[in-house]
Amino acid sequence: MSGRRVAAITRRILQQFRRDRRTLGLLFGAPLIILGLLGYLLRGGGAVPAMGVVNLDDGPLGAAIASQLEQSKTASASGMSRAAAEAKLRSGELAGYVLLPSDFSSRAQQSRVISPEVHLEGSQPGLSQTILQAVSESFAALAGQAGGVRFAPQVTFLYGGQTFDTLDYFGAAFIGLVVFFLVFVITIVAFLRERGQGTLERLMASPLRRGEIVLGYMLGFTVLALVQAVEVLAFCLLVLHVHNAGNVGLIFVLEALMAIAAVNLGIFLSMFARTEFQAVQFIPLVILPQVLLSGIIFPISTEPGPLTVLSRVLPLTYAVEGMRNIMIKGADISWPSLQLDFGVVLGFCLLVILASAATLRRRIA
Repeated sequence: MSGRRVAAITRRILQQFRRDRRTLGLLFGAPLIILGLLGYLLRGGGAVPAMGVVNLDDGPLGAAIASQLEQSKTASASGMSRAAAEAKLRSGELAGYVLLPSDFSSRAQQSRVISPEVHLEGSQPGLSQTILQAVSESFAALAGQAGGVRFAPQVTFLYGGQTFDTLDYFGAAFIGLVVFFLVFVITIVAFLRERGQGTLERLMASPLRRGEIVLGYMLGFTVLALVQAVEVLAFCLLVLHVHNAGNVGLIFVLEALMAIAAVNLGIFLSMFARTEFQAVQFIPLVILPQVLLSGIIFPISTEPGPLTVLSRVLPLTYAVEGMRNIMIKGADISWPSLQLDFGVVLGFCLLVILASAATLRRRIA
């Protein structure tokens, strides 16, 4: 083995990377951006979940627990009427509320059990656990004063329930994400391969019109994307038994819109890549930030303020919220929030269709 020849190959590889500034930028810049974004999400001081405190008790124990809850740093608690708490719970403004009934103090003294009613929104297990933690901490702070009283909250869920687990929560989002991600990668790589093999040039020399070529490419990739969407949805519902309280048809329509958007986004971005290696570089730039900011992993309500604004302009945010509204909350098309989710995803889909059509026409011309 010749060390000089090995060194020559090594120099050649490094010189190739030196001339490819975009790859160097991605190699050294993207990790800093992604890790910085992740650090800001985890340590950026985002808002704690909001909870309501409904104190109907005239006794001292109810007032003491309500005061402890409103001072909690685990959740942002505020006193309100039961009607207001129930309305805000259903609208998603509250992650949960605690109800202290009128006989709360007297029952605690007689049975030696503190049993507040904890009503949870339930669609996000992490926020539900935070509310329960805040209630437990408030009881622990008063345990000495209560004198051996046992804590046994009565927990009810608006959505989900006791059996609602992490897979149910993430599954609703991952159905759309898996299709969007895989279809995007396959489309951009396959389209670049079509161009690299000279297929586009041969089609240009044929009697086919430019519009026919554009539409043919879009439909070809879209058919495969829709078949994959059916497969993913069926596997999640029939094999994994992901929780679903909504209409399967609505789930598929939203999933199909994301697949069509991914196809056309892949065609559009392929214009800015010369090789398959450069095409793959779009994944950390286009997909990963949306995964971090669209509410799939971190609830948007707990993000730092500036990131919340950014999250609200990402199309994947509305796709994720739409999936969860349908599958977890049982939403139908009459829900204003679901109409907004569908409207934004459809608008993004039309936008990338126009962009990809313009890209293909310019490339074929």
